[in-house]
Amino acid sequence: MNALFYGLWPVCRKEFTHVVRDPGTLFFALLIPLIQLFLFGFAVDTNIRQIPTVIFDESHSQPSRQLLESFAASDTFRMALTVQSNTDMYAAMRAGKARVAIKIPYDYARQLQSGATATVLVLIDGSDSSVAGQAVNASTGVALEQSLTRILGHAQMPIEVRPSVLYNPATRSANFFVPGLIAVLLQVMIILLIALSLVRERERGTLEQLTMTPVAPLGLMVGKMIPYGVLGFGELCLILTIMRIVFQVPIHGNVFALLGMSLPFLLTVLGVGLFISTKARTQAEAFQLSMGTVLPSVFLSGYIFLIDTMPPFFRAVSRMIPATYYIQILRGVILRGAGFTDLWLNALVLTLMGCTTVLLAARQFVNQRGR
Repeated sequence: MNALFYGLWPVCRKEFTHVVRDPGTLFFALLIPLIQLFLFGFAVDTNIRQIPTVIFDESHSQPSRQLLESFAASDTFRMALTVQSNTDMYAAMRAGKARVAIKIPYDYARQLQSGATATVLVLIDGSDSSVAGQAVNASTGVALEQSLTRILGHAQMPIEVRPSVLYNPATRSANFFVPGLIAVLLQVMIILLIALSLVRERERGTLEQLTMTPVAPLGLMVGKMIPYGVLGFGELCLILTIMRIVFQVPIHGNVFALLGMSLPFLLTVLGVGLFISTKARTQAEAFQLSMGTVLPSVFLSGYIFLIDTMPPFFRAVSRMIPATYYIQILRGVILRGAGFTDLWLNALVLTLMGCTTVLLAARQFVNQRGR
């Protein structure tokens, strides 16, 4: 065992000294992720409200005004402007001044009084699918509410549904996005730091000098990993504190369980960074390879899009992404109050991934040293 990790502590001590003496590394490691956390945490909001809406009311009657008041009361639509012709209505949509247009025909009130079906045209800008989907659902809900009110009057509804949202009752976007953002920020920071570290030494020629010393490959790999692992763990604690205090995201589960299950993820991304460093020859190449891991982790990990709705091939790809399992751990502990007994499988998979990537990096390093 000692032979496998021979030279670990000297390498670890050297890397700690390099990190402490390099203010640029500390700035990148500590401040840049925090800035990104504030930017994305405050900017991203999936609750679609106050969609700018253009009104073309040909009826000018009390029923049409009641309908428009119902649209405004839904908080989904904001009556941005009123027009008097079809041309102006389509022009406002085309210019982007409004995302939704509501046209009430001239015979709207007469159709209602006669008992016929009154048709209201709702035009929706489909260039943004999330806005379009919310507008369709909200407009359908307003029409259904108005129809039931006219049919039943003040009579009691025969069926009442009382939905109750668990774990995030206010449906705050920060509660959903910030925990997943932690995984992405940690991954980017750690992979870049450790990958650039080894490549920088290779460019300066110090890595070749290090290989001439009696240092075991695993000792070199683990010795390089420990300082950046400690840095990443400290960053995680800082981000969790900011998440709780600034973004007011409550942690329903055990914090120590969360920190413990974060270690396999740190091990995995450290291993990925080391493996990239063995493949890259320049810092620019290491940067490009490191950033190549970002988009899959954002779009295929379940951070934004539900994995179950993906095609089978991409569902399989998502199972090979470390962030997929860590995001489930973060959201499980932070939002649902889950514990180790609920999430142990995710931690186990990350542990296996971490050990595999470290061993692959060590093997690649041995192969390069043997050439």
